[in-house]
Amino acid sequence: MSGLIGKKIGMTSIFDENGKNIPCTVIEAGPCIVTQVRTEEVDGYEAVQLGFDDATEKSATKADLGHAKKAGTSVKRKIVEFQGFDEEYKLGDAITVDHFVEGEFVDVSGTSKGKGFQGVVKRHGFGGVGQATHGQHNRLRAPGSIGAASYPARVFKGMKMAGRMGGDTVKVQNLRVLKVVTDKNLLVVKGCVPGHKNAYVIIRK
Repeated sequence: MSGLIGKKIGMTSIFDENGKNIPCTVIEAGPCIVTQVRTEEVDGYEAVQLGFDDATEKSATKADLGHAKKAGTSVKRKIVEFQGFDEEYKLGDAITVDHFVEGEFVDVSGTSKGKGFQGVVKRHGFGGVGQATHGQHNRLRAPGSIGAASYPARVFKGMKMAGRMGGDTVKVQNLRVLKVVTDKNLLVVKGCVPGHKNAYVIIRK
């Protein structure tokens, strides 16, 4: 699947031709620079490696600097490989938001917001114990029984319990492209995408 690397700018809403208010997300998509071209002969598969968002040379390693120098570009903060491009690209080529057209559907993946250590009500949608009846006092959001007794005398793996929530790789599929703003490298898609503001996202066709 071909695509681009982008940065989530934030959410807004627009009106369609029927006057319906549509929530949407604005993404800064590209320009992405081709930093490496994978070939069947050398690498065993075909792909295009893209870099996005300039980094300072001070924060880069010698390997990063050499990799960027070979492509004739600056060091990039985010590097991702894509497959399925129709055109053939060479080192240093730039791929812009023109890669997408209005009305098509894309998949957007990113890292969801980290929410820290959460209980079972927030993390898994439990209803709590007893809903404040039968003298529950302060156990409204407790997980209740977790099923272990003298047999099997242990807690099964995968049991829904309290723990770290968020910070996962999440993909939202089939988001319609509402607008492509070429001069500002902006992509407006319907609905929400994972991540906080200025988080990196990967947009695939």
